[in-house]
Amino acid sequence: MAHGTRETEIKLAFPDVKAARQRLRAVGFRVVKRRVLEVNTVYDTPGLALRDAATLLRVRRAGSVGTLTYKGRPDDSKHKSREELEVKVSDPHRMGVILERLGFHAAFVYEKYRTEFRQPGRGGIATIDETPIGAYVELEGSPAWIDRTARRLGFSEKDYINVSYGRLYLDWCRQHGVEPADMVFGDRPKRT
Repeated sequence: MAHGTRETEIKLAFPDVKAARQRLRAVGFRVVKRRVLEVNTVYDTPGLALRDAATLLRVRRAGSVGTLTYKGRPDDSKHKSREELEVKVSDPHRMGVILERLGFHAAFVYEKYRTEFRQPGRGGIATIDETPIGAYVELEGSPAWIDRTARRLGFSEKDYINVSYGRLYLDWCRQHGVEPADMVFGDRPKRT
């Protein structure tokens, strides 16, 4: 049986994008992929079987690039680590139609602007994710690299966020007394 790669990551909350960018640059990170809008559509069964199993099926459009992603159930640890299978798709909209024909439905749409950073000569990726609910830095790499980098950025393990943007959004809605919908920017139309 073929297996995908393992994704190991955490998120760190920042007061704003400027603070995140300054902190990353101060410890040697440089932009390797410029800021791009990502539109992510999470698909599930009518009974939300994938969500209940803590797995994910997603179609992402990032600029002109489309990706179909499956994420397995995360391990129970301080880092979010799970199997990740991805394939590029030339037409994300049509991929969504195929998934709907197979019985899945668009359960949640979330948007973020993402900028990708790396430290020259070092492993791991840092991204700044600008979301409608705040600014986050995502660190993806080996657990040792994540811990070392988080410390260099001024964070400790108690600051680690290892839940999805969907979960962060639901928590934000609860805290702000907002009825959950899709996590999209501004006056963009909501799905019906």
